[in-house]
Order: sequence, then C-alpha cells, then structure tokens
Amino acid sequence: MSSILRKILDKNQILLSLFRFIYFKSMKVTEKIERRINRMQEGTTFKYQQLGIDQAEYSAAAKAIERLIRKGIIKRVTTGVFYKPKQSAFGELRPREEELLKPYLFQEGKRIAYITGGSLYNRMGLTTQVPKIIKVASKAKRVTTRIGKTQVKPVKSYVDVTNENYYILEILDAIKDFKTIPDLDKELTIKILKNRVKSLTGNDLSKIIKYALKYPPRTKALLGAILESLKENSGLESLKASVNPLTSYKLGIKEETLPTVQNWNIN
Repeated sequence: MSSILRKILDKNQILLSLFRFIYFKSMKVTEKIERRINRMQEGTTFKYQQLGIDQAEYSAAAKAIERLIRKGIIKRVTTGVFYKPKQSAFGELRPREEELLKPYLFQEGKRIAYITGGSLYNRMGLTTQVPKIIKVASKAKRVTTRIGKTQVKPVKSYVDVTNENYYILEILDAIKDFKTIPDLDKELTIKILKNRVKSLTGNDLSKIIKYALKYPPRTKALLGAILESLKENSGLESLKASVNPLTSYKLGIKEETLPTVQNWNIN
C-alpha cells in the first residue's frame, strides 16, 4: 500500500472517529436534556442553565431543544426561555405570568424581582383590567422582554428583593398606587389591603414599616392609617415622624371606610 493511500485512509479514519465522537456527544446531551425535562412538572419554565449542561454543550443542546420544540414536547416563551406544556381536558394550558417570567425573577435560585403594577393589582382583586404591559420590579437588574404579545418593562424596586420580602413589597406597591389603580373600588380595596396586612407575622409587620420608610409619603400615611385601624401600633412612631404633619393626602377615602384616615391627614 502506498504511503499516499495510507495517509488518505488514516485521515478518513480520523474524520470518522471525530464524527462518531461528535454524534455520541450530541446524543448524550440530548438524552441528558430529555431526562431533565421529563422530570419537570408540566407548566414549568426553564432556561439552558436549568438543564444541567456545560457551556461547551450549548451548541448540541440548542439543536436538541429545537427537535423537542418540533415534537411539541416543549414550547418557546422567548429567546432562551422555554416551558413544558400542561395538558388538561380542554387542551393545552399556558403557564401563569409568574411562571413564564420565573427565569427573570430568579437568579441562581434566588429571587431578585417580582411582578408589580396592573398585573399584580388584577391578581390581588383590586381591578378587573388586564394590562397590556407587565411591570417587573427589581433593584438588581432591569427586566425587559416580551412574552407573546405582552411587553415586559422594568421598574426600580425601593429595596432589594428576596423571597422573604417580595409579598410585603406587593402590599406597599398597591398602597403607593392606590389613587392610580384603574376601576378601583376604594371600600373593597381597603378591606383587601387590611386583610393582607392583618395576615402578616410580627416580624413581617416590622419589615413593612421599615420598607415603607423608603416609599413616598402617601404610602407611609395610608399604611399608618391601616395599621392603626388594626390596633398594630408598634413602630407607628417612625411612620408618623416621617410624614409632614402639614401635608394632606387626597386619596378619596371616607372615615366610614377607614376611621383612622384623619389621624394621617388623608382625605
């Protein structure tokens, strides 16, 4: 056998070995991804980072993901974000906004953001209107994306967001935007807000007062009136001291709805 022919055969053997390596590597990545997705609950959203793959495997992973999308096993939310469809008797169910945005609300397993604005107030029962724009509050990052036809816009949170405080910040945001929430039933809203505050633990009540000091004066005044009406007087001095006694807050709340409003210059 000539040396030239031997070199050609050796080269072909190397290429064949390389092809086999790439093929089996790709198959391993595909199997790894399919196993991980099979273990996920239906309706779960995820990014590449949640698939347990190395950065060097991303190219093979992208091809595997595209195959799974074509099979209908997973769906794409937006670039780099996917979800496992949930089936019901009425067909496929799209995940809730909170689940679709989960990859943006958490970083390395820790919450750094939460949904606020009209979407939150609709979920709380404060308005029937469904917003075209979803607002995401965070101090750590600006979340700007699109979920289907819905645009997601960033809002700066007043304090750092964690899994231990986001539900407190939701209450404060609703109090802050009391006057601007569309189709608001003031009596019903005060009742809902009082129930939310009433359900907080002693530790959470200390937190809500601490965080409120970072919010606008109208937020501190209305929170103070709500806390006072619930006989939760611990810490009210700091709220009282933080608002100008000569400033009045026109929120349109009657004394019959919240008897303590006059004590906080709310009318």
